[in-house]
Amino acid sequence: MSDRPKKVTTAHVVRADRLTRYVIRLVVGGDELVGLPLGEHTDHYVKLLFPRPGVSYPTPFDLAAIRRDLPAEQWPRLRAYTVRAWDPVAARMTIDIVHHGDEGVAGPWAAGLRPGDPVHFTGPGGAYAPSPEADWHLLVGDESALPAIAAALERLPAGVPARVFVEVDGPADEQPLPSPGAVDLVWLHRGDRPVGEALVDAVRALAFPSGVVHAFVHGEATFVRELRRLLRVERGVSREMLSISGYWRRGFDDEGWRSSKPDWNRQIEREETAAIH
Repeated sequence: MSDRPKKVTTAHVVRADRLTRYVIRLVVGGDELVGLPLGEHTDHYVKLLFPRPGVSYPTPFDLAAIRRDLPAEQWPRLRAYTVRAWDPVAARMTIDIVHHGDEGVAGPWAAGLRPGDPVHFTGPGGAYAPSPEADWHLLVGDESALPAIAAALERLPAGVPARVFVEVDGPADEQPLPSPGAVDLVWLHRGDRPVGEALVDAVRALAFPSGVVHAFVHGEATFVRELRRLLRVERGVSREMLSISGYWRRGFDDEGWRSSKPDWNRQIEREETAAIH
């Protein structure tokens, strides 16, 4: 958590449905969602708060009070999730959560949700939406980036070209990705390969169309790093036309990745600057 806890919004579960074998689609609503600053970006995210079992928290859920009054090991855990959809009229927010059995924090939690259960979160944040100035779009990601890619495709102007590469475990993990754009969508099935290896190969082999590209590349940090170098150094994509970040990193839990990510990013910046100049 940051040193200055953000305001917590409390919503309630409207429904939680199985979208694919590994994805639970969570829809939440409630009076506190009215007027949330959502809709500008297609990569809007919130940080869900997961209470520790057996710990009593204040009502309303107050992070500042929790940090002041409780030991760190009792603070709720945070996980960032993309807002898949937002209905400002009904004040309902949709989030897709990956569920691999008892693994992790969010998946088992989402699998046990029932209508009416409280859901606490901070945010939203966000920075990307498909640029209307681009001649074409490139969207690349693993499962963690799929909600943002889906939201971006829905926002594309009619007929605007997009090349899209999404890596998932297998065919059962594909889902419909409607768009008014002229989308060339390629699903890559990981199988036994390392996460993101197929994505790097696909983007490297892509014959880039002419014109200005706006690229969105997110997912596991190792392949994101490789594709950042490819796009910035080899393809000359400007920073302004590139949204790229490691959402997670193999071998790190969420807290460990958040704490090491600034140093990781600075190292990449140094390498990139040296290669360009």
